[in-house]
Amino acid sequence: MPLYLCVDCGGTKTATVISDSSGTIVGRGSGGPSNITYLSVEAFISAITEAIVEALKSALPDHADYSLPVADGKESFFAAAWFGVSGADSPSAIAKVTPAISSLIGIPAGPNLAIANDTHLLAAPMRMFREVTHAIAVIAGTGSIAVSFKEVAGKIDELGRVGGWGWILGDEGGGYDVGRETLRHILREEDLASVTGKPSPPSKLRDRVLARFGVAHPMEIFGGVYHGDPNATSPDSSFAADDIRRLPREKRISCLPRLVFAAAFDEDDWLAKRILATCVGSLASQVAVLLGDGEKDTEGKFVDPAKAVISFGGSLVGNESYRQLILDDLAGRGYTFPHVYFVEDAAATGAIALAAANASQADN
Repeated sequence: MPLYLCVDCGGTKTATVISDSSGTIVGRGSGGPSNITYLSVEAFISAITEAIVEALKSALPDHADYSLPVADGKESFFAAAWFGVSGADSPSAIAKVTPAISSLIGIPAGPNLAIANDTHLLAAPMRMFREVTHAIAVIAGTGSIAVSFKEVAGKIDELGRVGGWGWILGDEGGGYDVGRETLRHILREEDLASVTGKPSPPSKLRDRVLARFGVAHPMEIFGGVYHGDPNATSPDSSFAADDIRRLPREKRISCLPRLVFAAAFDEDDWLAKRILATCVGSLASQVAVLLGDGEKDTEGKFVDPAKAVISFGGSLVGNESYRQLILDDLAGRGYTFPHVYFVEDAAATGAIALAAANASQADN
């Protein structure tokens, strides 16, 4: 029976899933980091080899030989493969790894071997709905990005992308942005009180953020935010284990969304809801750019939401209530989608979609 391989190559780990032609997952594997930006081709291939071999052993437990690369003249284990490679942001980056991947799994570069940026895996649900021709992928974890896609002759092509600039320059609606807006809103409320003489209403979120920074007053937050990054080789033992200053500065802010989500969704905290409305609005504005946002489509790159699936991925949008806030904001702008999909496991979704696409081609 034909097997279909999907590999999610990330900066933290490599995740591999193998499905059969019916879309049933038959094998899984994992390996070390495989972001091509930071690795040599040799190190990249080593990481994905480990993950693929592990998946093959679970998919074909009685097989005698799992060796890779596939030797000349030997049939590939896979009918088709899809690699979502973190750091593969340009044709040259993809071209750098294509020959090595092709040799490793024994599939020539072409229609049966898809190699693209890892955001493309979030477009996989497009292949699950026959009436859908486009996808909007929205990633919001620590960072964020929105990307649009179109399927052309069985191939998923990227149309455009908005955001993904990193925590210093952007990542609107991501974890760092939510944390930053939390501190900004708390400090802005304090500024307003200093001018009007009227303290802002009580907020459980504000109390918990102050407690997380170990301070009694909002203006004391600055010490925790701007204290220098810890020395990785010799941490400052003068700080308690739960002191936020033991974290890198980025993490001191990006760790706050869990407090915001709990206050907003479980306790209806007014400040938390206002913060999330700000962050959601920024992210929805980026998605709206991919949908045209009132502009005339002269290049044929805008997506008609009525013919698209919106696909979410990342830890923050893993929260259903936060996803719904984004969808509600988009609906308020006049954008609704017939299909909404959360990609919890990108490699599994990719493998299933790959099998579905090949089954559809066979039917035609």
